[in-house]
Amino acid sequence: MLTDRQLLILQVIIDDFIESAHPVGSRAISKKDEISYSAATIRNVMADLEEMGYIEKTHSSSGRIPSEKGYRYYVDHVIAPSVDKTNLNIIKGMLQGEFIDFEKLVQKSAEVLSDLTNYTSIILGPEIFETRVKQMQIIPLSENTAVAILITDSGHVEHHSFSIPNEISASDLEKMVNILNERLKGVSLAKLPELLNTEVVSLMKKYVQDFEKSYHYLKSAFSEQPVKLYIGGRTNLLTQPEFNDINKIRSFYRMMENEDEVVNLLKVPQQGIRVTIGRENELEAIQDFSLITASYQLRDEQMGTIALIGPTRMEYRKVITLLNALSNEMTDVLYLWYKNNGK
Repeated sequence: MLTDRQLLILQVIIDDFIESAHPVGSRAISKKDEISYSAATIRNVMADLEEMGYIEKTHSSSGRIPSEKGYRYYVDHVIAPSVDKTNLNIIKGMLQGEFIDFEKLVQKSAEVLSDLTNYTSIILGPEIFETRVKQMQIIPLSENTAVAILITDSGHVEHHSFSIPNEISASDLEKMVNILNERLKGVSLAKLPELLNTEVVSLMKKYVQDFEKSYHYLKSAFSEQPVKLYIGGRTNLLTQPEFNDINKIRSFYRMMENEDEVVNLLKVPQQGIRVTIGRENELEAIQDFSLITASYQLRDEQMGTIALIGPTRMEYRKVITLLNALSNEMTDVLYLWYKNNGK
């Protein structure tokens, strides 16, 4: 454990570097109101902190910057979530009132979170293995077009427009809708493609006149899984001075284009707040970043994840406070929504 003096100097260095992005020297530290030590004492403490691996020297300055070990100690032993009433009121206001579309709520949350932090926010919706079909509809828009609508028990609404061949009659469309709702209501989205190929096929062969053509359009409309990721502030990290070198951030954006990779990144085993810093992240694409995640509860068996990705020079206190508040608010709001809608 660090001494009180070492802890104070480390905290000042990290807080100052988070704010300025510039290395911190002993002279700057000595001018802080909370510091009463001489410049010589400060230099000695900084030398000890550097030797222990909590701070490090850059090539371009005589000042010091926090190391990943220093940030880890800071997160684990120094900071406590603070209360920023303005930001908390923004979150509460965003989630107040009635809503009918889970997807819009989560997308809005991701956008607001990225705006409040200037980092990239990612929200992972509930697992498709736990999300189930509530209702399926096919609504004609004109003689030759229709929209296929899939509504889940999580409030997600997925819709796809498609062309209707002349051979498919209105009565066949109605039969298709009845078959879909009779056989697929309550099944998990993960099993939807399989059931479309088995039970639904056999029934459509029996009751739908032009089966082959109808089934082709039906499968293309309902086989695609709903979106699981909601991202805000994709380009925010480009404003951070650490990432002025585009080569340093190129692999990050390649990763963001791979939905499966991002989903695996956000699948955290435990509830609550989790902070991984720099090389603590197993994925090479984010080893220059910090990742902070928080879980939220959709229902007893359904868990989602909220995450912020930023530089290791992240405003940890602010981010942890916001994620904790948002996860709690989302859990409460979604619980009431399910309760009021008889889920």
